[in-house]
Amino acid sequence: MPKVSQQHRNARRDQILSAARRCFLRDGFHATSMQDLFAEAGLSAGAVYRYFASKDEVILAIAEDNMREVLAMINEVATADPGRSLGEVMAGVLAQVQAKDEADGVGGMAILVWSEALRNPALAARLQLLLAGMHKDFTRLAADHQRAGELPGGAPAEAIARLLVALMAGSILQLTILGPDAVSDVGAAARALWPRPASSRPAAGASPDR
Repeated sequence: MPKVSQQHRNARRDQILSAARRCFLRDGFHATSMQDLFAEAGLSAGAVYRYFASKDEVILAIAEDNMREVLAMINEVATADPGRSLGEVMAGVLAQVQAKDEADGVGGMAILVWSEALRNPALAARLQLLLAGMHKDFTRLAADHQRAGELPGGAPAEAIARLLVALMAGSILQLTILGPDAVSDVGAAARALWPRPASSRPAAGASPDR
């Protein structure tokens, strides 16, 4: 028999998870059976079970993929232009989350995962690790802006990071429950709350190098 390539395995895994997301967003975790997932993916039970032994494994994989996507967005936006204010960075991250939600429902899936974590200890433990990664990224971001004099030093960077994580979660909740119009001005609010201090901006007409 020909050897199955890693590319093929990755594509099949993505096919299964995409089908699972559609099922879960439509019917929820508990109302979706593995049979529903097989039918949605257009695959046999054996084909799916080669990748995931249970529905809980599928849920865990989706939760990890969702969180990694959000972490990747934070890293991408935060490192794209180190000179931007914290407000600009947060506005960029929130805009990417909204675009991703429109594309594949990342917000709705996040809320499903959060609620499932209340009854699933394995998922809760994994979610804690992934949230710790997000907190670490935001702590580094806050500390960088404090060192640059663009954030006050009165609050620890770790506490600012917790606030930013809460802002992300609250924005996702409103986006999912109330719709995109409810968070359409959140990015502008972030820019207003955390602008780049006037003292760190180039003077009008001056070269940025001076």
